[in-house]
Amino acid sequence: MPHTATCPTARSRHAMAISTILSLALGAASGLSVVDKLQASGLIVSQKGRTFHPDTLSLERGETVTIVNDDSDLLHHAYVDSPTFSFDSGDQEPGSRTPITFNQEGVFQVLCGIHPKMKLVVRVK
Repeated sequence: MPHTATCPTARSRHAMAISTILSLALGAASGLSVVDKLQASGLIVSQKGRTFHPDTLSLERGETVTIVNDDSDLLHHAYVDSPTFSFDSGDQEPGSRTPITFNQEGVFQVLCGIHPKMKLVVRVK
C-alpha cells in the first residue's frame, strides 16, 4: 500500500508543531517587550546583594512596582508598614517576582524583613 495515506497526517502534525513553535516565540517576544517597557520606566526593582536596585522611585498613584529577587541563594521579605498603606510579600524565593501596587499618595519605605539595612524609598504622587 502506498505511504501517501499517512502523509497528510504527518504534514498536519508538522504544520501544527510549526504553528505552536511560532506562537510560543511570538508570545515570548511580546513578554520580553512588556518587561523591557517596565524596566525602561523603572518599575522593576532588583533585590541583589542585600540591597534594592534602584533604592529610590517616584511614581504615580496606582502604578505597580515589581520586586524581583535576583539573589541566587538569599530569601528576601519585602514589606511596607505605614498608617496609609501596608504590604507584606511573605518570604520571596530566589527568582521570584512580587508586584506592589501603590494606590495611596505619599512617601513609603519598602523594607526587607530578613535584611534590615535594605531600604527602598517610593514617592507616590
